[in-house]
Amino acid sequence: MAKASELRGLTVEELQQHLEERREDLFQLRIQNATHQLENYAQLSANRREVARIMTVLTEKVRADDEAGEIQETED
Repeated sequence: MAKASELRGLTVEELQQHLEERREDLFQLRIQNATHQLENYAQLSANRREVARIMTVLTEKVRADDEAGEIQETED
């Protein structure tokens, strides 16, 4: 599980790739839970939090890029 500070050091593409991997993991955990094969139920909530954390950092980066673009446009 990565901390938000570690995630902020990644690029947008790396974050998107990490997010896709976590979503696939979450899907597999949900399947295991539905078929009563999941032994550690805490993995579900931990994975959901990880997805939310990644999405939050990704949104921060996208907004920062948008704001930087707007500032450059007003300076031109």
